[in-house]
Amino acid sequence: MLHKMMRAKIHRATITKCDPNYVGSITIDADLLRASGIRPNEAVHVLDIDNAARFETYVILGEAGTGVIGINGAAAKLVAPGHKVIIVCFGYLTEQHLDAHKATVVLVDEKNRQTKTIVYGSTLEPADEPIVV
Repeated sequence: MLHKMMRAKIHRATITKCDPNYVGSITIDADLLRASGIRPNEAVHVLDIDNAARFETYVILGEAGTGVIGINGAAAKLVAPGHKVIIVCFGYLTEQHLDAHKATVVLVDEKNRQTKTIVYGSTLEPADEPIVV
């Protein structure tokens, strides 16, 4: 059996641009991709905190250090610059890999700069506390 598990998350990022005329995707600053482990072309879910819109798209590599979080294509009509979003990436794990799995959560400031990283284990053991990096 496969389990769909959170692999990585960028929490409370700010939308910096929307372009409905661009081929659909989300552009994310390369620094945030490196910190979270999310890859270009990987599927992500985007959850808009301001209006509850939710959609799935794929990642385009953004220029490092720019703080860009750009929504492109039709999904650009679901959000607006300044909105806060959660970007989540999932992966599928077998039973044998569940206890070793760790999910990475990157927290950002108002300019989409990494402020903290938290690593969560996927076990039910109480000793498996989140690790703040």
